[in-house]
Amino acid sequence: MTNKEKAIKVEREAFEYKGKSFFEYFISGNVRGKDVKIKLAPPNANDKGGYTVLDIVFGNESQADFVVEPYEFKDASGNLISGNKFLVRTVDKDTGETYESAIKPARNSDKTLLAMLMR
Repeated sequence: MTNKEKAIKVEREAFEYKGKSFFEYFISGNVRGKDVKIKLAPPNANDKGGYTVLDIVFGNESQADFVVEPYEFKDASGNLISGNKFLVRTVDKDTGETYESAIKPARNSDKTLLAMLMR
């Protein structure tokens, strides 16, 4: 089974900073025999409310689904732009309601590792 066929999970883990509790979000994986931890963040690093959205998506869970949605559009010049949008998604077990939020690799090294993991 290739990494593309495996369900990738986003995990969250609590940490303390200056006496307050926060969560970090990451994907654990293995690339060429090396264990990696790919840190993730809300799509806009300046929008601290993005972490509140992630907390709501996760609810009481420590894991959520990592979803890749391809996109494609033409810019004003008519050039075709394509890529992938990354989401974290959960489904409420009681109501069946889906919660999701956009997410991105936190640093350039995380972006590179994610690309390697998804090969």
